[in-house]
Amino acid sequence: MNASPKLAFRDPVHGFIEADELEAALIRTRPMQRLRQVRQLGLTHLVFPGAEHSRFGHALGTMHLAGRVYDALARADEMPLDPGPRARARRLVRAAALLHDLGHAPFSHWAEDLFEDGIDHEEMSRRLLAGDEIGGVFERFGDGVEGPDVIRLLGDRLEGPQRLLSPIVSGELDVDKMDYLLRDSLFCGVRYGNFDLDQVVATVRPLVDEATGEHRLGIDAEGLHAVESLILARYYMFTQVYFHVTGKALELHLNEWLHEQGITWSSDPDRFLADDDGEMMTRMRRSDSLHARAITDRAHFRLAHETEEHLAPEQKLAFERRLEPLRERYGRDLLISNSAKDPHRLGRGRVPVRQANGRLLPLEEASHFMRFLRRIDRYRVYCSEAVYDDVRLALSN
Repeated sequence: MNASPKLAFRDPVHGFIEADELEAALIRTRPMQRLRQVRQLGLTHLVFPGAEHSRFGHALGTMHLAGRVYDALARADEMPLDPGPRARARRLVRAAALLHDLGHAPFSHWAEDLFEDGIDHEEMSRRLLAGDEIGGVFERFGDGVEGPDVIRLLGDRLEGPQRLLSPIVSGELDVDKMDYLLRDSLFCGVRYGNFDLDQVVATVRPLVDEATGEHRLGIDAEGLHAVESLILARYYMFTQVYFHVTGKALELHLNEWLHEQGITWSSDPDRFLADDDGEMMTRMRRSDSLHARAITDRAHFRLAHETEEHLAPEQKLAFERRLEPLRERYGRDLLISNSAKDPHRLGRGRVPVRQANGRLLPLEEASHFMRFLRRIDRYRVYCSEAVYDDVRLALSN
C-alpha cells in the first residue's frame, strides 16, 4: 500500500480534526475539493453575512463526529462492533460521513430538484462514489474498507451488527444534524443551534429493539434533556434561519432564474463536477433577468402577506383556495413560498430512551415538552412593486 500523508485541520466548531491516510486521500479528490465551492446554506450569506461556510467544512465535521459517536458506542457493554481507531467499522463510518454530501448541487438544498433524469443528490453521491477516482483511492488506501461498503452504508443496506453504522450518519440521532446545527448557528452568528453535544454523544447507546431483537441507536435517560436541547435547536434554526423571510424570497428568485435559463444539473458525474456556486453566480451577474437582478442587486420582491407559522390542515386548504385567483391574475409578479417541516421529528423511526429500570420508551413518550411542538407550515406571498398594494389588500381581508 502506497503511503499517503495524514492531514489535520483546525475547525471552528470541533477544534483539531485529524484524517488518516484513507481520509486524507479522499479529501484530495476532485469531488471532495468541489465541496469547498458549494455553500452549506445556499444564498443565506446574503441575509446572514457570516454564512459563507461550505459543504466541505461540514463534511469534515460530520466525519469527526462519526468517529466520536462510534467510540462512545464501542465503550457500551451492548456494542457488537470492535473498538479502537483502526477498527474496520470505525474507518468505514468515518469515510461514509466524510463522503455523504458529494452529490450536492450548487446552492445545496435551495435548488436540488433540477437534476437530469429525475435523480437526486443522493443518487449523484452514489455515482461519484462508484467512479474511478474515488474507487481508486479505496483500492490504494482502503485496507479492508471499499467504496461499495460506503454505498451500502449510506443506503442503509448493511447486514448484521453493521446495521448500527447507517443511523450514525443518517438517522434519528445522526451526526449530520449534530454538525450542521452547531456549524450553521456559529456562522450565521445566532445561538439557536446550540445544544449539549458532549452529553448527547456520551449517552447514545446501541439498544436492542424488543420487537425485532435488532440493535438500534437510542439514549440513556440521563441524556434525554440533551436530546431535547438538540430538538429545540433544530426547531428554532428552521423558524429563524432556514425559513427566514428574506432567505425564502431569494430562494424563490433563484429557482425562477434557473428555470428561466433552462439550467439543470447533469446526471453525468464528470459534467456535474464542473458546476458550483461560483459558476452559477458568474452567470447570474451577467444576466439581465429580473430574477437575477433580484439576487445580485438585492432587488427582490416585497413580502405582501404571511400566514401564521403553524397552519392547521383546514387553514392551509382555505388559504390555498384564496391563492388560486391571485396566481391567475398576477402571474409572474407573484412568488409564493410554503415553508413546511416537522423539525421536532428526528426521522422516520423512533428513538428509544432507556429508563433507570431498563424499560425502553419512545422519545415522544419520555419527553413531556415534545408533545406540544407543532409542525411548521407557513405561506408567504411576495410580489413586485407594481401589484404590491393590490395583493396586500386582497389577502388582508
